[in-house]
Amino acid sequence: MSQTTRPYTIVILLKTPKINETGSDKIIWEHARRNYELRREDKLCIVCPIRDDTKTAGLYIFSSNVEETTRIMNGDPGVTAGIFAYEIHPGRSFPGDTLH
Repeated sequence: MSQTTRPYTIVILLKTPKINETGSDKIIWEHARRNYELRREDKLCIVCPIRDDTKTAGLYIFSSNVEETTRIMNGDPGVTAGIFAYEIHPGRSFPGDTLH
């Protein structure tokens, strides 16, 4: 079964109280711009913003390993500004998944 699955790293992006501070919208825009760069580099497979009233801001699936993904997330403008925090989890695809 492991021959038909692939490793991925899952990131759960979390909002902090700083998300409501003045100027956070500019930093969030830079965060989103960076997501596009990571997609072009084939490091970020899935970006799924979550638009509800919970602490969860989004879900990412990275093609990089946990160490590289941690480095990427630590350089995120929203994370460095304290607007976002994150949880990181190693994961695998499931046989038949269409994520490449």
